[in-house]
Amino acid sequence: MNAIDTFLWVVFPYVCLAFFVLGHIWRYRYDKFGWTTRSSQLYESRLLRWASPMFHFGILFVFLGHVMGLGIPKSWTAAVGITDEIYHFLAVSIGSVAGVCTVVGMALLIYRRRTTGPVFSATTRMDKFMYLVMGIVIVLGMWNTIAGSILNLGGHYDYRDGVSVWFRGIFYFDLHPELMAEAPIGFQLHGLTAMFLFALWPFTRLVHVFSVPVWYLFRPYVVYRSKDKRLGSHPTPRGWERIGPAPTSTTASRSRPPGKPRR
Repeated sequence: MNAIDTFLWVVFPYVCLAFFVLGHIWRYRYDKFGWTTRSSQLYESRLLRWASPMFHFGILFVFLGHVMGLGIPKSWTAAVGITDEIYHFLAVSIGSVAGVCTVVGMALLIYRRRTTGPVFSATTRMDKFMYLVMGIVIVLGMWNTIAGSILNLGGHYDYRDGVSVWFRGIFYFDLHPELMAEAPIGFQLHGLTAMFLFALWPFTRLVHVFSVPVWYLFRPYVVYRSKDKRLGSHPTPRGWERIGPAPTSTTASRSRPPGKPRR
């Protein structure tokens, strides 16, 4: 194991993880008002109505697929009766649909942001850089799925025996850098750009992921009550209820006889 592999697959992951954790703490303490997506729905909603659900639901299923593929050991799925063939079919079918939705949704969002004047004016340099890095991560992930699982280019590679073992080792400090050093170049680039995206995360609009109002699902109902019809701040005394609509000030002044004092 040489020094480059040690840096790429041992040092670099922990540096990115430190940026991810400490960056969010810093952002929350010193930039709470900037903790937002800077919504641009008011500027354009026709494309956003289609692009946003496609991208967000697509990336959600991509995330869940990565949780299952990287976070759950191969022996666990085999223990519950999920064979390699079933897992491969689910990963390719569901993953391909989710990946296509994510790519198309993101392409529409970028097109909308570039062609809509007010939206483009509200786009920062960090937004553009974030879209570039995220696009590279998504395209590399799609390429690994298509080239390795569908076209079988470069021979079969089971990332659950290599990349997944290395990834889980990050969290209990038992990395196996030799597994990533032996992985195909597509998986290596995908892993490096994904880690860089996590380091970049706290300084972009991606922080809104941790502000999803999940508590809305569990909050009590909001009770709406109709307001009593009152002329002023006090209720109308009994026997003095209005019969018709309340007269305006102009109508009241005209209807009052001359010389009669105002009540």
